Amino acid sequence: MQGGFLLKRKGTGPSLDQLGKWIIIATVLGAIVGLIMGKPAHMFAPMGDLFMQCIKMVVVPLVLFSLVGGAASLGRSSSAGKIGVLTFIYYGITTAVAVAIGLVFSEIFQPGAGIDMASLSGAAVQVDHMEESTKIPGFWETVIGFVPANPMKALVDGNILQIIVFAMSMGFAMGFLDQEKQAFLMKFFNFMTELFIKVMTGIMYIAPIGVFCLMADATGTFGYAVLAKIIYLIALYVIVLAIVTYVMIGGSVAMFSKCTTYRQFFRSMWKVQVFAFSTASSMATLPLNMNTAINELGVSKETTSFALPLGATINMNGNAAYYAMAATFIAQMYGMDLSFSQYIAIIITSTLGAVGQAGVPGPTLLVVAVLVSAGIPIDALPILFGVDRIFDMLRTAVNITGDAACATIVDRFRTEDRTAA
Repeated sequence: MQGGFLLKRKGTGPSLDQLGKWIIIATVLGAIVGLIMGKPAHMFAPMGDLFMQCIKMVVVPLVLFSLVGGAASLGRSSSAGKIGVLTFIYYGITTAVAVAIGLVFSEIFQPGAGIDMASLSGAAVQVDHMEESTKIPGFWETVIGFVPANPMKALVDGNILQIIVFAMSMGFAMGFLDQEKQAFLMKFFNFMTELFIKVMTGIMYIAPIGVFCLMADATGTFGYAVLAKIIYLIALYVIVLAIVTYVMIGGSVAMFSKCTTYRQFFRSMWKVQVFAFSTASSMATLPLNMNTAINELGVSKETTSFALPLGATINMNGNAAYYAMAATFIAQMYGMDLSFSQYIAIIITSTLGAVGQAGVPGPTLLVVAVLVSAGIPIDALPILFGVDRIFDMLRTAVNITGDAACATIVDRFRTEDRTAA
């Protein structure tokens, strides 16, 4: 069954490494073309959108079938509960730490200080009702929202969080069936997972074209119009994400993973990070991430099928750090000195707001909820929306790296369980 997670079998076409190289070339060429053409580079947007639509077509069924199979496989293991709990703990802790790192760097380097608010009047858009449309629901509303009243509607709407709850419920319930029924259903869900991986394989062959179009459009749209302070914020954000990725995430792999090393982990993940950066979608990167985890990092298929689809939805280290940095950036623009309670509000709202954030590209309106929770004005927020695509590409590359790291760490408990058996 592992062959189902191979993007390409040996001897039948371009290898995964070759595809990664072509994606890098396409990314660089797209950026160059976008800078040269400027706004007219938007002509490439339809092809980029078509590529993303092809990926989205496969994502929902892939998440459903892979999670059901993964949860069912784990459900038959005595380490299932341990792996599930540790997965949630890892995602929660790393997300909170990412928020804290973002806040510390924002306060030390003050990226929003010294901006004349009068010069931003041209960037204003209608944000009067954003507070209402982006409020984070209460605790019980959030919990209830996890459970689909109609699973078919969740599938049609593409509500990934509800699909995950539904799939995990089915998978764990399969563990209580007799062996014959379990075997039949396991074969069905594993075969369906393999089928959609094959569909994604075909789509991946046009990835360099899609990536080129997406990069050309993004670069041409923003180009040199990005304000100096925004560039400063982006540079600071890159430093924060580098620390989150290579110190926090990489350090956790070095200390706790048994199936790979720090060096091997990042050597295998580079092509996944490039793809995530270019598409700005954790879900679009999921098949490539799963393939890399199984075939290069040595993670079991069962753990991969559980941890990675779950992480693509609830593990948003990069998003959480962005929410915190955007909030402090705007507070500094207004000359606000944030109180301790406001920092706590930013940390809590950024961490919780990142959980369940859809793993697809798009403006991050949840930052509005972070600002409102801390009492920070939202009038200047549109200048960040204008370059959100840049932040989105950066944070997605970090998010998927954390997903893979978690899989390599929690898989040790499944390995230990097998050894004990």
